[in-house]
This record gives sequence, C-alpha cells and structure tokens, in this order.
Amino acid sequence: MSVWPAWAVREGERATRWFHVRLAFTDGARVEGLVTVSEDGMGVEDLRARPALSPDDLAAFADWIEEPLARACGAVAQPPGGSGGGAHRRRAAPPRGTEGRRLAAHEYRAAQREGADPVLAVMGATGHSRRGALRLIGRARDAGLLTPRHARR
Repeated sequence: MSVWPAWAVREGERATRWFHVRLAFTDGARVEGLVTVSEDGMGVEDLRARPALSPDDLAAFADWIEEPLARACGAVAQPPGGSGGGAHRRRAAPPRGTEGRRLAAHEYRAAQREGADPVLAVMGATGHSRRGALRLIGRARDAGLLTPRHARR
C-alpha cells in the first residue's frame, strides 16, 4: 500500500487535498486511484484496477485505504482518554541512519518490482521531498544496499 500527496487547493479556511493511492496484492492484482480529502470527508476521483474490481471490492476500497490515507494526512491514533478536538496531529518521523537507508532500499526495490516510480515510493514511505528521497537513495547506494546507478569505467 502506497499513499503520496498529489496537490492541495485552499479556499479561504477550507482545504482539499488529493492523494495518489496504490494497492498491490500478492497475486499480482493492482488498484491505483486518485483520492480527495477535505473537511467533508473522502472522495474517489479516479480508480483503475487490474483485474477489474467486483462491486463488493469496490465498496471495500474506502476501508482498505482509510488508515494509510489518515497516516498520509498526518493523523495519528489518539492516546486513551484522548485530547480535545483542536489537537494538532503530527506524522511520525521516518527512521534515520542505517534503518532509514534500509527502508529506502526496501521501498525502492519493491517499487521497481511493481513497475512503479521508485523515487515516489521512497518519498511516500519516508515523507521526504523528491530531493531528500534522492539523497537518501544515494546514501543507500553508497552503503551497498542498492546497485550502483552507473557502471564504473
């Protein structure tokens, strides 16, 4: 499951954010979509599935993406006895150092196997910008976790 931001539109105090969503199943099935999130809730703008989804699976799509989408929006589970409704939510920090390089290498290879953009996969997994993700991928290559980008002469 991968979720990464596409863009956001702000109208006064209201904001609507779009996210790319990708589900890959072990049997090779894939579902990709464009989802909106606003104060009014979640909406599916575009959806592609191979093979096609049954009506029951289509109805379950929102359940499949609810938790990863909430994480991408920065929502975290409230502690027992939670705080008030005005509490700010923060995204958990991605692992640093060796663990961060291992995570980047894992996501990069998984995206390559699926035929997806590896840099976007690392961006989604770590929360880094494109430049930060590329820097992290370079560090993973330097550490020997990924193959070299270009053959040395």
